[in-house]
Amino acid sequence: MLCQGLAKESGWAQGVESDRISGANLDYADITVEVADGAATVTLNRPETLNAFANQMRQELAAAIAELGERDDVRVIVITGAGRGFCAGADVTATKQVVDDRDEQAMRDLIQAGRDVVTAIRKAPQPVVASVNGPAAGAGASLALACDIRIASERASFGQTFNRVGLHPDWGGTFFLPRLVGTAAAAELVFSGAMVPAEEARRLGIFNRVVPHEELAKETEQLARSLAAKPRLSLKLAKQAINRSLGANLEEMLDFEEEAQIRCAFSDDGVEGLTAFVEKREPRFGRRR
Repeated sequence: MLCQGLAKESGWAQGVESDRISGANLDYADITVEVADGAATVTLNRPETLNAFANQMRQELAAAIAELGERDDVRVIVITGAGRGFCAGADVTATKQVVDDRDEQAMRDLIQAGRDVVTAIRKAPQPVVASVNGPAAGAGASLALACDIRIASERASFGQTFNRVGLHPDWGGTFFLPRLVGTAAAAELVFSGAMVPAEEARRLGIFNRVVPHEELAKETEQLARSLAAKPRLSLKLAKQAINRSLGANLEEMLDFEEEAQIRCAFSDDGVEGLTAFVEKREPRFGRRR
């Protein structure tokens, strides 16, 4: 099931058994997590603040993604926001209090908590999709960048707004953004602190696609379903390869590809895929032979 708002709009939730994650270790206050049909949706749930990060929200998000990454029934993870915003970044009032207290360790803890979210997203074996339903600013923009794919509403916007309040980009923004848009465009976005509209963000290569707002739920559902139907190992190793390529040379990637190809070819899904092609039928991935 996609996030509550998306699911209600799309109707995907109708007639589907969902599993809302709960328990002593996952007692969330500022996010919701739901799983259905192989797709997990993590919803930032502070709509009154445009889902700004405060309290334990960072820790909850990191814990949820790490937990979902270990679940065999989860084949794709979607991150979205409740209400009209994706994520406004850090709660500035809470951050100011830390600064007013001159508590450098508390500031480091906040930064580390964001780093844990990014690490969890990159380590998750499943594709992670950002469904950007509204403004993504500051750490919210960097959160979207850390995801593997970004699909956005026409009402979405994107901005590395850190210097508006005298801060520096974090959550991996200075790593991901130049690799997506190039160093010159990244410099302009970071230096200006401007919020750019969805279509401009798509043109720059930040958003994979932009869709009408009322179709975001449907488009996200279709994307999630298509990814959930893919062979799990193939996507897991492909994600590792893409991430590894950012710091590897050609020879290293050729070596990685060789081992990944061997693992995929002799896996259950590899055998099924090749057999289905020869038999001229659709493959049925995810079944043990």
